[in-house]
Amino acid sequence: MSLPVVVEDVAQAEFDEAFDWHDARDTARAVRFAEAVRAVFNRIGMQPRAHGVVYKDVRKALVRGFTYCVYYYEEPHRVVVISVFHSSRDPAHWQGRR
Repeated sequence: MSLPVVVEDVAQAEFDEAFDWHDARDTARAVRFAEAVRAVFNRIGMQPRAHGVVYKDVRKALVRGFTYCVYYYEEPHRVVVISVFHSSRDPAHWQGRR
């Protein structure tokens, strides 16, 4: 059974910014990026504990083929995404959200 995945507004804005950045350079790559992030959302909904805890109760899932990570935590009846984050950025940006 899969849990619903809820994407916080700030995480959605990060995804949108990353998608737009890729789209401005290569539309096909932007589409692959969106598909890869969607695949992460599907995986974490199916198996939220498959990825290791990296900060408090926040887990990190890599976006395959891209230098992005999805940071999330599990609640009893859902998974909450707090960040879609480029791995070269300072993690303090998302750590303050939890």
